[in-house]
Amino acid sequence: MRKVDFKSKIRSIPDFPKKGVIFRDITPVLENPRAFKLLIDELVRPYRKKKIDLVVGIDARGFLLAAPIAYKLGAGLAIVRKKGKLPYKTIVQNYDLEYGKETIEMHMDSIRPGQKVLIVDDVIATGGTLRAVADLVEKLGGKIVNISLFIELKSLKGREKLKKYKVNSLVKF
Repeated sequence: MRKVDFKSKIRSIPDFPKKGVIFRDITPVLENPRAFKLLIDELVRPYRKKKIDLVVGIDARGFLLAAPIAYKLGAGLAIVRKKGKLPYKTIVQNYDLEYGKETIEMHMDSIRPGQKVLIVDDVIATGGTLRAVADLVEKLGGKIVNISLFIELKSLKGREKLKKYKVNSLVKF
């Protein structure tokens, strides 16, 4: 199969969700069947031979990538959501975004101690969300194998908050 120039298919929207922020819109990739299939195949590739027990997807666009990745790896899927969206007992983590503060949570029984976890999200900006998710996974006893991302916004230096983890990103801005 031929490669896809994913970067050319990502739409950049200035001043969203606030002035000075450039939103990287992945919907054109998701809407294109060939590009979406190749994206998932490319995100799965580094982990095919690793035993991943659980893929953790992050609200909301991370879910769109994490679910098919978990399916292809034969792994379970756990989700991290914004506060107030999960119905069962949760563990909570507060963190800073590049444009505000946020609270995320996941079910307390989502991860069993010792499970090998792959964290998946669409984009890393300042790294606050991913660091908070990693903290939740570790509090529940999960062993983070890797963090897999579609897009990395290099100028925001989010990878610096994740130095102790292996991080893969496909597209860099």
